[in-house]
Amino acid sequence: MLGDQLYEGFDATFILRLDNPLLRYDCAVELPAGAVKDASKLYEVLKRGLGDRVSQVTIRPCSTSSWQLGAARPKSSAKGSMQAAFNVNPDTIHRTVDHGPSAENKAEASSFRKFWGEKAELRRFKDGSIQESLIWAPSEAGQPVLEQIVRFLLKRHVSELADASAKFTDDGFSRMLRHGPSTVLFKPLMEAFKQLEVDIRGLEDLPLSIRQIMPADAQLRYSSIQPPVNVPGRPRPLPADVTIQFEGSARWPDDLVAIQRTKIAFLLNICEKMQEAVDGVTTRIGLENQDHDSLNQGFLEIIYDSGAAFRMRVHHDREQTLLERQLKDKSLAPSVKESAAVGLAAYKRLYLKTPAHTQSVSRLCSRYPALSGTIRLTKKWFASHLLANHIAEEVIELIAIRNFVQPWPWQVPSSVQTGFLRTLHWVSRWDWRAEPLIVDLSGSAELKQPDVQAIKTHFDAWRKLDPSMNRIVLFAASNADTDGATYTDSNPSKVVAARMTALAKAASAEIEEKTVDLEAANLFASPLSDYDFVVHLNASASGGKKRRSLNSNAAFKNLELASLDDPSMVGFEPVTSFLHELQSLYGSAVLFFSGGVERPVIAGLWSPQTAPRSWKVNLAYSTIPVKEPKGEDVQAHINKDAILAEVARLGGDMIEKIEAQR
Repeated sequence: MLGDQLYEGFDATFILRLDNPLLRYDCAVELPAGAVKDASKLYEVLKRGLGDRVSQVTIRPCSTSSWQLGAARPKSSAKGSMQAAFNVNPDTIHRTVDHGPSAENKAEASSFRKFWGEKAELRRFKDGSIQESLIWAPSEAGQPVLEQIVRFLLKRHVSELADASAKFTDDGFSRMLRHGPSTVLFKPLMEAFKQLEVDIRGLEDLPLSIRQIMPADAQLRYSSIQPPVNVPGRPRPLPADVTIQFEGSARWPDDLVAIQRTKIAFLLNICEKMQEAVDGVTTRIGLENQDHDSLNQGFLEIIYDSGAAFRMRVHHDREQTLLERQLKDKSLAPSVKESAAVGLAAYKRLYLKTPAHTQSVSRLCSRYPALSGTIRLTKKWFASHLLANHIAEEVIELIAIRNFVQPWPWQVPSSVQTGFLRTLHWVSRWDWRAEPLIVDLSGSAELKQPDVQAIKTHFDAWRKLDPSMNRIVLFAASNADTDGATYTDSNPSKVVAARMTALAKAASAEIEEKTVDLEAANLFASPLSDYDFVVHLNASASGGKKRRSLNSNAAFKNLELASLDDPSMVGFEPVTSFLHELQSLYGSAVLFFSGGVERPVIAGLWSPQTAPRSWKVNLAYSTIPVKEPKGEDVQAHINKDAILAEVARLGGDMIEKIEAQR
């Protein structure tokens, strides 16, 4: 810890407290002191019963009350409570079958049956062996395997009162993730991506040979809030972004506009050949960024009958050279250079940084079983507090990963709950004004001291160049993105970053106060009264429960099923499109907050720049002239009613109601 070049271990060594069981342990159970007569026996029973499911068992006795220095120590009371806390082994904690000794080993088998009583049963396994065994219900059935075992041990070896009054830390964190935290949910899409690569590489007579096909999406790195599960009667998952790069050739044009046209021609070629050569697949060409020559303008959507969907873009490295040449050309107009800068940043993010980030995060999720669930739960927390449209997914992933690759002063989290709560704890203490977020995604110290120093120098340069933090507020760097501003340029603003910190501090206070009594849902709830207005969306449009299941009011169920299964609906996000339109129209007057499908509302704050000002024409937002009570001056006041009426007209049936709070 003290020797880590990325992490100054002073706080972890001397400042951070380790006495909160929710941050220190993966699971804890609180027991009445009167229900446990022998703490050492409790420890031995739990240690033996849990076996390799846990790496540590700690018994935390009742806290001793204070007494006067001149008085005798008071007698211990049976009214307090004690805790048994565990650090779990993520590879074995969910195991539902325990193998005991062989039936031929009479002494060990007898001891096993004496310890487990009626729970032990003799079973024959596929390899022909006959062993004593224990069978537990899967965690998905309602009660975690660890809790089942602990309750059984308490009732059999401690007391029935201990079992009846045992209070476990809330397992509701894992249940808040749709379909659970397991990475198995992502396996069908991962397999479909492998098949996609096989299918495309198997195409004949392509103009150029393929160099590589790279994943570049949260669904392909186990970190999307909603797993890519295709369920009949529900909207298809969003298409996962991938990039394809061909071998170099002198036949590529040397002009940005021509390159974009050539890329679309390549995609059309692949589209036609896949339709001819691959069964059970639908392909179509899509266009984007038609008003910006420096940005990618075409993509190919590939939709398998299994439900897996991909959105492919062509990566051509010559674009970077041409964009950098434009930036250095002093003869070009400032507007052209600005367009080239935007294009270069988008190129690096889309074709270089995001694929590298995706590979690194995918590898770490395979190494740390609790990481995928932690990332997804952290993203859900940001979305539930309406910050999803301000803080990029990649930044949230780095924040969560940091607590796995730099876990000090604790061990690496082995449960989703612990990883998530430690993430909130770190965010509450992160001074993003003076401290960059630097994460080594390799997990093996590939980020060396010179690299770290270069990142810190880059951060210091940004703070000197932009001391008011109007452009770069959060600085998040990794070995996949040493720039630190790829995903934070111009977003979030200081207001949003301060909101993030305030919410994390409130969550940390709740964790500190409630400990074992903490309820998971409380950390994901925040009032809407802080916003100036709130647009409530219909669940059918926002992707809520009514949209995810069949609409009970639909006249013809078969037509609704057909529309949900229609490949043309893949990637259709009405709420996201609506939000983007609102931001483009009213972004200068309103700061919008959205939680995506996790919370069906769009909230807004009126910008301070819309305060009353001297009347003039061509203001960027709707105004109404108001004559001052004293004097003849006329001021321009923002016309809030008119803007909200326009929002209602634009949203149409998507909007359930609009609350104007101030």
